[in-house]
Amino acid sequence: MNEFSSSVLNIDCEKETEKIATGIREILKNDLKKRGIVIGISGGIDSSVTAALAVKAVGKERVFGLEMPELHSASETVELSSTVIKHLGIQSLHIDISPILRATGAYQNYDNAVRMVIPEYGDGWKSKMVISSIFENKGFSHSSIVAQAPDGTTCKERLPLKPYLEIVAATNFKQRTRKMLEYYHADRLNYAVAGTPNRLEFDQGFFVKLGDGAADIKPIAHLYKTQVYQLAAFLGIPDEICKRPPTTDTYSMPQGQDEFYFSLPYHLMDLCLYAKNHGITPTDAATAAGLSPEQVQQVYKDIDTKRSTTRYLHLKAITMQEISEIH
Repeated sequence: MNEFSSSVLNIDCEKETEKIATGIREILKNDLKKRGIVIGISGGIDSSVTAALAVKAVGKERVFGLEMPELHSASETVELSSTVIKHLGIQSLHIDISPILRATGAYQNYDNAVRMVIPEYGDGWKSKMVISSIFENKGFSHSSIVAQAPDGTTCKERLPLKPYLEIVAATNFKQRTRKMLEYYHADRLNYAVAGTPNRLEFDQGFFVKLGDGAADIKPIAHLYKTQVYQLAAFLGIPDEICKRPPTTDTYSMPQGQDEFYFSLPYHLMDLCLYAKNHGITPTDAATAAGLSPEQVQQVYKDIDTKRSTTRYLHLKAITMQEISEIH
């Protein structure tokens, strides 16, 4: 057996692009009966590549992009989302969703939840949720809130279950609001909604049910994030988007995906997930990942834990008995 290495994630980008574009066209015609694609453009790598693949599949005239920033979006979000829209030449609409979120109480509910552990949290403060390293807690992680006061001082408090759930519930409004708008424009155009999760996110439940997890088609869900970056280079996605670190773009403080959800940076998570999916032992995967076999085993365990705890996200609504005429 050849030594396991990161090269296992290399793909033929030209062949993969053609396969996905053909698949999109066939699904739109045969399964969905739709004439184009609506996609939320965040300025991140996944939505940019998905939009570029949609253009390859049906042409820029039948791809509609939505820019949907809000109060806590990163300063570069609007600039980068506009950049990819101009680069692809697609029709688009810019909608600030902050007024909707205020009306639903999302911001107020979030602030109230943070005040359960940081009572002084208020106007002018910023915050984010982070997880602990599984390597420091015998394979288990816990969530904390990091908050920054207006004077720049920061504090960090571990989150008990109640404020944790309240924070998640409040921030999930953001993804669900965006999806509501995507489906409005899909309905009026008779288009399908494209989802943007890569394989790492899709496998590990890194999405909101009926939020960014909702879609009619998910063109890159079979691709590891490392492979999405390969496609980005092949498709000519602007460099500033390719160089942007993966971010949740959900909290008012800058936040990477690895500090919020995953055990490791995406390129190492990809490698460990691939190794686990293909029966590679922790010992054989360790050298390629730059980890010890014990650490890889902990990552494997964390993968299984996330699959188990987020399985409900993948489930359709469950009826009390099978309705055979529909299935």
